[in-house]
Amino acid sequence: MSNPRNFTTMIPASIVTALEHDVQTPEHWAVRASLLWKHRRLLARVTAIAFLVSLSLAFLIPKRYKSSGSIMPPDQQSSGAMMLAALARSSSLGGLGTLASGLLGTHTSTALFINLLHSGTVSGHLIDRFQLQHLYRNRYRVDTAKHLARRTTVTEDKKSGVITVEVEDEDPVRARDMAQAYLDELNKLVTQTSTSSAHRERVFIEGRLHSVSADLERAQLDLSEFSSRNSTIDIKEQTHAMVDAGARVQGELLVAQSGLESLRQIYGDGNVRVHETEARIASLQRELEKMTGSSAPLPGADSGGGAKSDVEDKGELYPPLRQLPRLAVPYADLYRRVRVQETVYELLTQQYEMARIDEAKDVPVVSVIDTPGVPEKKSFPPRLLLTLALTFFVFATTAALILIRDYWSRIDPGDPGKMFAAEVLLTVRKRTRSIVVRRGVA
Repeated sequence: MSNPRNFTTMIPASIVTALEHDVQTPEHWAVRASLLWKHRRLLARVTAIAFLVSLSLAFLIPKRYKSSGSIMPPDQQSSGAMMLAALARSSSLGGLGTLASGLLGTHTSTALFINLLHSGTVSGHLIDRFQLQHLYRNRYRVDTAKHLARRTTVTEDKKSGVITVEVEDEDPVRARDMAQAYLDELNKLVTQTSTSSAHRERVFIEGRLHSVSADLERAQLDLSEFSSRNSTIDIKEQTHAMVDAGARVQGELLVAQSGLESLRQIYGDGNVRVHETEARIASLQRELEKMTGSSAPLPGADSGGGAKSDVEDKGELYPPLRQLPRLAVPYADLYRRVRVQETVYELLTQQYEMARIDEAKDVPVVSVIDTPGVPEKKSFPPRLLLTLALTFFVFATTAALILIRDYWSRIDPGDPGKMFAAEVLLTVRKRTRSIVVRRGVA
């Protein structure tokens, strides 16, 4: 075991002196307080000067005003509706896992709104709108965005989900405008980036509706051209009317022919009444032939042909009876196309209106609770607190320097630690002086 005397010699003399001094003076705090009391005038002068300087600095710092606005996220769907929708879309446990995460609030619109408020798109629009790069005196745009982020605070109330946006600026009116701009940009960005199923459905139905509207217009034009060219209004009704008219004319013809035979037997062939009856029979036969028509195909009977039909060429009011079956097929096809397009158009119109209503419900429009107002009181700097803090800091620093100087003066000049510290300070002083001289010469 080593000798205690040899162990004591290994401790520096300054530490031994300090320990002996502490042992000999158990109430060392009183000694230090007495030392500070001796320098009370110096402490008072330094404290007074520090108070005045701190007060001046506090008033030189520009005022900042804080304006805030509160928004409420849209209402979330009920858990029952979400469960039904999820089970309808998915038949595996993956859909149930997504549902569970949604019910637990993993992806909420509140977190979405906060991320959008911190996005580069919103900050970029505010930088351009208020010319913040020139106002903040930043050379680079990214530094301006960081400066804006430091002056912007976005907080969320965990219980209610209300989001509060606070903006600080040296101008109270600009602070109000910037806070309102955050809300406007958020609403615009949410509307533009809406990727909901109702939005996609509405866009698809809208495009399909335009296409069906064009198809319906073409089908109506084709049907109208075919009807105008072939004098077809309603094939079914026209067929009934032509059959009834033909039967009536044929009946009159039979009656006239039987009467002609009786007149010939009574009056002979040269009688006036016989000639009159013969003329009537010829007229009825021509009318019946005209109504019956020919079975030859009409040049313009097809749906796409552009040639004129016999009906249009002869100036007849209606197509002949034998041509009605031939016209019925293209007419029915054109009429069917029109009816199909009309039905599809009506159904798409109803679905389009429903999709617009669903989209209006589904798009998370920002609901403002408290609009930003012009602040009346400054939010920074706290002049009294800042003045007192700086004054106390200077007072504590001065007191510590006094105690350190007293402790340093009581150390033996021959102490190796003191000699080393003095040598370091001397070297630093010489280098500092040489640097100052070089800069002055340059």
